[in-house]
Amino acid sequence: MRARKSLGQNFLMHPQIAERIADAAKLAPGDTVLEIGPGTGMLTRPLLARAGRVVAVEADRELVSKLKETFADEIARGRLELIYGDIRAFAAATLPQGYALVANIPYYLTGEIFRKFLDSSNQPSSITLLVQKEVAERICRGEKESILSLSVKAYGEPEYLFTIPRGAFKPAPNVDSAALAVRDISRKNFPSPEAERRFFALLHAGFAHKRKFLARNLTEAGFDPSLVPLKARAEDLPLSNWLAFL
Repeated sequence: MRARKSLGQNFLMHPQIAERIADAAKLAPGDTVLEIGPGTGMLTRPLLARAGRVVAVEADRELVSKLKETFADEIARGRLELIYGDIRAFAAATLPQGYALVANIPYYLTGEIFRKFLDSSNQPSSITLLVQKEVAERICRGEKESILSLSVKAYGEPEYLFTIPRGAFKPAPNVDSAALAVRDISRKNFPSPEAERRFFALLHAGFAHKRKFLARNLTEAGFDPSLVPLKARAEDLPLSNWLAFL
């Protein structure tokens, strides 16, 4: 299949890597899995082998037609549901509670996908994604924080699983990828919806002007800066410091 640049398509071509990703998702036979952008079905097949049901959302109409042929038996038995559409318009509320999200996603949708599903009223129990290696490192291993890394950590436990070389995809992207998992997803850090809203208001205020010290950013946004070190910048503070404001 020819990849469409407008959809950010980079097809995973190695079945062994697809198997590793499916294993890393730690699926059970009764689980429902949401797959974003199944593409050629390379990851879909090992997901079907491990889970009870896969719901796959694909934005490429031509790929949907081919997937319907490839997985005709699984669709007939109700094990695979193929949906043509944009994942950004997909309603997570239609999925059973405790579903898992596993996908090789377009790089440009990384932030949106994390926000959409972590912020959802029907959160997944876990998320396993292929993302840019640099993004995975920033979330899991970085000494400096970002709005994305702190947001992910506020909802779950991120783990850098393994690196995937760019040659494993067709067309090959310009950077290496990594498999990233977020487990134990919940709202346990937020005692109320108001606390959750306050947390993200604080984050956006703190990172509004990266060159300024955090205390000044918070003061300008109307927050009490007394809980942060005087000379700290937003990227220097771990999640526990931000949660202390709640």
